[in-house]
Parts: sequence; structure tokens; C-alpha cells
Amino acid sequence: MPENKTEEMVERKKAFTTTVDGTVVNRVYTPADLEGLRQDEIGLPGEYPFTRHIMPTGYRGRLWTMRQYAGFATVEETNKRYKYLYEQGQTGFSVAFHLPTQEGYDSDHPLAIGEIGKCGVAIDSLQDMERLWDGIPLAEVSTSMTINATAPIIMAMYIAAAEKQGADKSKLRGTVQNDILKEYIARNTYIFGPTASMRLVTDICSYCAQNMPQWNSISISGYHMREAGATAAQEAGFTLANGIAYVQAMIDKGMEVDSFAPRFSFFFAAYTNFLEEVAKFRALRRMWAKIMKERFGAKNPRSMMLRYHIQTDGFTLTEQQPLNNIVRVTLQALAAVLGGCQSLHTNSFDEALALPSEQAVQVALRTQQIIADESGAADTVDPLGGSYYVEWLTDQIENKAMTYISEIDKMGGALKAIEKGYIQKEIATSAYNYQRAVDSGEQAIIGVNKFVVKEEHLLETLEIGIEVEQKQIERLRRLRQERDNQKVSEVLDRVRNVASSDENIMPVVIEAVKAYATVGEISDALRDMFGEYREPSIL
Repeated sequence: MPENKTEEMVERKKAFTTTVDGTVVNRVYTPADLEGLRQDEIGLPGEYPFTRHIMPTGYRGRLWTMRQYAGFATVEETNKRYKYLYEQGQTGFSVAFHLPTQEGYDSDHPLAIGEIGKCGVAIDSLQDMERLWDGIPLAEVSTSMTINATAPIIMAMYIAAAEKQGADKSKLRGTVQNDILKEYIARNTYIFGPTASMRLVTDICSYCAQNMPQWNSISISGYHMREAGATAAQEAGFTLANGIAYVQAMIDKGMEVDSFAPRFSFFFAAYTNFLEEVAKFRALRRMWAKIMKERFGAKNPRSMMLRYHIQTDGFTLTEQQPLNNIVRVTLQALAAVLGGCQSLHTNSFDEALALPSEQAVQVALRTQQIIADESGAADTVDPLGGSYYVEWLTDQIENKAMTYISEIDKMGGALKAIEKGYIQKEIATSAYNYQRAVDSGEQAIIGVNKFVVKEEHLLETLEIGIEVEQKQIERLRRLRQERDNQKVSEVLDRVRNVASSDENIMPVVIEAVKAYATVGEISDALRDMFGEYREPSIL
């Protein structure tokens, strides 16, 4: 470490790198750094290859959707939080489900004990879904649901709850995550093996394409890979490789690319390296447009448009000096906006300590609103376009990401690369390099390895009491007593029969949830047919 200002000045004049992947950042950039980059690769907003934005007017037509991710404890408490956020100016909903729901277990399952309502809301049945949206007209709002292995069940419950409100499912707007490949890579909330899981993914996508034209049937997620340690280029390359796998699976199912691709969406992280993130989003748009047009022969421009949600990077939040997280989130949110996102979640400053408090979620939402209404960032499209550095970095990220995609193609596609452990190993190596840089001080984390102070946490944090678990289990017990269990048994048999056929699973799952079959019961019926996946040792 430099011992005086002179030494510090000398050190800062050295070549900088992004630390994790070793990209050298020069002191200054000039037109000479853009030699070979064609003007049509940059283009204008709203024009292929959409480097600058998918819409010609950017946010002057409409702002991004402010969609705060929320869910905890019981459906009543989560419903109250949703209404609070809506009153505070949120413009879209985003549901966090607790781990048992994500893994296909009811709240009274032995593996669910101790987890109920802790990192999301507990949803066991259509009854819970109905109460979650009590007083919120689903025909009038846009909803995102972070659910993957049990996506067909949760999607069916959402449809059934909306129809009970009198909504037409063809008019529903929102997104279901439904991205199973990144579960095998980074998140691990899978249930079934890759083949069965891909069948369920494509069943949802084809069902939505045919019945729900305003619904995004998949949100292909790089966020969780970035959280696991991926670099910007890895996040871009691995996410689009997964996207390629889903598009190909739909084509193999007999669907025309332009019949479903306009409703494919994406989900990325916004990290604190501000300009690198802006460049990443620009590169992603250009890459996806070219992939869809040149590789898959898409004709509809909407099939070529990379539409994406951003969540600020939870990995970067620190327990130490937690108010510093407000600054980190602001930088990340501004990068997302200048990068052209369609919707945005801003993390709360206390998330390294606990689930977000009401005060913290208000600050997080206000961060977006201040960017929208006070900063001027939304006044013009792609304001950093034309910067020598940003254009150079956009090109660098695209080249690195496409190298990863080429390597994955050689292996036979994303699924084969996952089975071989290639993507997991690449991310693990990057995560190790990052942590080593933090431990050595090469990567500064304010409050952690630089400008450290002794402190006591005085923040009031949200706690989930044992009464939540007791209430949810008692509700589930009453449901099983009051419903028509003969009808449930019969429809679960039909779920098994459809699962063993080539028929689309969604209609029978909708029938099952309307009979008040639970998440765990429907998941068990599918387990009977598909089995459970156990990850092989690959590292």
C-alpha cells in the first residue's frame, strides 16, 4: 500500500484492470481505439442491432417499470407490503417465494420446517395465491414471479386467481422466470433432471404463446450467475448461451421462432463498476439481435429485441457500514437506466443484515424515482453512446462473450456445457479470483478492506417469528380437511398421465390448482414420473 500521496499518485497512473477478468483499462481513449468498429454496429436507438436502445424514444415514451421484489412471512403481510409499495409509486409487482415453494414442498413438509416465510412468501395452494392478491386487480397490473422448478404450478395458480377475480388470462401482463438452466449453474433450486425440466419450460412458453400474448413466458437470467461470481462478459455469454438453448428447444417443439421469441425476456445484475455495466447492456442488445436474426432467421424485429429486467447486485451489499449500500445501489441503478433497462428493482440498504424493512424499501424505491425525475438521465436515449471508452468496452465485452458462446457451441450447447461443468468451473474460477483480490486489497470494498471503522449496528431489522410457520401449517391443515379430496386424487392422477405423454402440462396443472391441490402434491405427482435430480460431482 502507498505510504504517502506521491506513491499513491504513481500507483494510480499504472494501468488499471477490472481485476476479475484482467481487462486492461487505458488512461484515455481516442478514435484510434475504435478502428474496425463499423457505424452500423452502433446505429440509432430503435434500429437493428439495437445497440443503443430497443425503442427510438427511450424513456421519453414511458419510464422503465419500477418493480420492487418483495415477499416474506404470510400472504397477508406480503399483500400489505405490496399495497404499501404501490402507494409509494411502484409501477409493477415482483413476487419472492420462500424456498419450500421453489423446491416443491408444502409448508408442513419436514424439509420446510424453519424456512417458512424466511426468504419469500409461503404459497402452498390457490387459496394462498388468492389472498396474496386480495384487493389488487390482476387485470390491471404487471407482475413478475421468480419461480423456476415449480413454475408451471405457480403460473397455473396465478392464472386461476386472476380468473376468479374476473380477469381474462389473454389480457394478463407480466413475467414468469421459468429459467431452469441457470439453476443447474448457479442457484440450485431445481427438482427434476434437465430433460424433464426443459420439457416443462417449453410447455409454459408454448402455452403462453398460444393463450397469453402479453405475458413473458421466460426470463432468462444472468443475475444469479453474476451473484455467484461471474464477470460481466461471462454473465453476458452464459446467459445468451442459455437463451440459444431455449430458442432451439422451442423450434424443436415445432414452434416458429417469431411465434414465441417476442415474449422471451431477460434478467441481469447491475454491478458497481458503472461504465462496464452500461457497456455490458449495450453489448447484450447487439449480440441478441444478431443471434436471433443471423442464427435463427427471425423476421419480426421484436424477436430481435433484448428486453430485460435489472436487479442491483445483492452480492456487493455489505453488513459493514450498511448506509454505504445506498450509494452502491444508486450507482448500479443509474447504470441500469443509462444502459436502457425495461424494468428495475433496487436493493435495500439493510439486505446484508435481514429481509428489507419498510423504511429501507422506501429508500430503495425513492432511489429510482430520484433518478427518473431529478437526474435528467431519462431525458435522452443512450447518453453515453459515442464515448470512445464506452464504445470500446461494449465491443470488448461482446467479443469476450461471443468467445464463450462459441466454446459452448463446440460442446453441443448450453445443456452439454452444464453437464460437463464447464460454465460452473468458469464462474467458480472468477469468484475465487475476485475474493483473492478483495483479500489482498487489490479490489477495494469500502468499509470492508478500506476505510474500516469500529461500529455497532443500530438498525431495526425485519424478523420472521415462529408464529408465521404455525399459522401457515394450520391453514394448510384446514384446506386439506375442507376441499374435495377425491377430486384432488383424480386430478393428480391426470397430472401423472399427462406428464408421461407429449401433451402440454399446463391445462391439467391449472385444473389441479383449481381443485386446491397443493404445490407439494402436484410436485410429488411430477416426481413420480420424472424422479429427482442429484447434481454430479464436477469441480
